[in-house]
Amino acid sequence: MKSRGPVTLVFAVLTLLGLAGQALLVRKVDALRPEATLEEVLYIPSAKAVKRMGLGYTGLVADIYWTRAVQYFGRKHGKGSTRYELLYPLLDITTSLDPNLVPAYEFGSTFLAQRPPQGAGQPEKAVALLEKGISANPNEWKLYLHLGFVYYFEIKDYLAAARALQHAAEMPGGNPELRAIAGTLAQHGGDLQTSRQLWMMVYQNEKQAQLRKNAERHLAAIDNDEIVTVLEAAIADFRRRTGRDPKSWAEMNANGYGRTVPIDPQGDAYLLIEGRVEVAHPETFPFITKGLPPGQQPSIGPQIVVQ
Repeated sequence: MKSRGPVTLVFAVLTLLGLAGQALLVRKVDALRPEATLEEVLYIPSAKAVKRMGLGYTGLVADIYWTRAVQYFGRKHGKGSTRYELLYPLLDITTSLDPNLVPAYEFGSTFLAQRPPQGAGQPEKAVALLEKGISANPNEWKLYLHLGFVYYFEIKDYLAAARALQHAAEMPGGNPELRAIAGTLAQHGGDLQTSRQLWMMVYQNEKQAQLRKNAERHLAAIDNDEIVTVLEAAIADFRRRTGRDPKSWAEMNANGYGRTVPIDPQGDAYLLIEGRVEVAHPETFPFITKGLPPGQQPSIGPQIVVQ
C-alpha cells in the first residue's frame, strides 16, 4: 500500500494557499465596503468547522481568532459602538479551539461585561465565558477573580461575587486577602471602599498591562467620585447658609470650605459652574460617575491598540 504522506502534504499546502487567497480577496472587498468588517465576512459560526479547516493547527487558528476578536472589539469600541454581535461567538470559537488560552477569558470577559461605551454590556455572556474557562482551567484562580468582578460590578449579585472571590482566596496559589473582601461583600454589598479594595487587588497582582491600566482608571474614578461627593456636600451647605450658589472656589475658601482649589486625580483643578462640580477633562476620564457636565456619559477612553 502506497504512502499518502506526500499527497496529504500537497493537499494541505494547496488548502492553506486557498485560504490565504480568500483572505486577501476579502481584504480587498472589505476595503471597498468600509461599512462591512472583515470579521463579519470571515466569521464561521461553528468551532468544529474551523477545526476541520485548520487541518490540525488548532492552536494557530485559535490565535488568529483571538486576534480577530480583539480587533473586532477595538474597532467597534473606538467608534463608540453599542452593538457587538460577533464578540461572544468569536471568543467562544477561540476558546473552543484552545481551551487553555487564559488571556482570552480574562480580556474577553472584560470586553463583554462592561457597559457601553466601555464594553459590550453583555455580563451574562461574560459569566458564561468565565465559567467555560474555569471548567477547562480549574487551577487558574484569577478566572474566579474576574467572575467575582462581573457579578459585583455589572450584575450586582453580591452573594455570587462573594462566592467567586472565596474560591479565588482558597485555591492553591490564590490570594488569601480576597477572603476578607468576600466577607465584606456578603455583608454590605456595593460600597466604594469595597470597590477600591477589589481594583487595588487587581492593580497589585495583575501582570497584563492592559488589565492593570483598566484597574488604575477605575481607582482614579473611585477617588474622583469620593472627592466630588465631599465637594458637593460643602456646596450644599454653603447654599443652605447663604441662599445662593458660590461663585468660585476662592469664595468657598474664604467661608471656611477648604484652603485651596480642589484638584482631581489627574492633577487638574475642578471647575465650579453654577453650583456644580465638574472635572476639567471628562473625555479622558473614563468610569467616573460624578463631576460630569449635565447629560454627559462617561467617556470611552483611549482606543484599544493591538500590538
